Amino acid sequence: MRDIKIQEIMTREVISAGINDTVEKCAGILMKNGFSGLPVLDKGGKVVGVLTEGDLIRRVARFESPGYMEVLGGLIYLDDPLEFMEELRRSMALRAGRLMSREVITVTEEDTVEDAASQMVKNNINRLPVVDEENRPVGIISRKDIMRTLFDRVLPGSQEPG
Repeated sequence: MRDIKIQEIMTREVISAGINDTVEKCAGILMKNGFSGLPVLDKGGKVVGVLTEGDLIRRVARFESPGYMEVLGGLIYLDDPLEFMEELRRSMALRAGRLMSREVITVTEEDTVEDAASQMVKNNINRLPVVDEENRPVGIISRKDIMRTLFDRVLPGSQEPG
């Protein structure tokens, strides 16, 4: 079986958010399109983050302040206070650029479907932005795209529209 390149099965129309888009607008895009996440682009059109349903849900979830002990009038943190501050910052975000996850995993058109599937499984993510050499989005590949391709390989001609 030959290696299938991402460019053969990716969705070329990329729906994304800008770093200055409101959280409400991003939630609307996700809900309207039935997506679990979308790439966030900077003003130059480069992928700088990903905003997911999880990010939006975490924004309204309760979180605990770091544990601490008082010793001789000072505080000794038992948990990482920087993690707490990051959670607090993200929970108060009004714009995509402040709420998004900055650790973005991307693939290129020349990568194989196997490469994309491996990244999705390893990082427990549902879709990957496909970028060019300047980190601009040229497509997106989802688990559904991969499943459709695998199913068609097993039962050729069985691919349903949609």
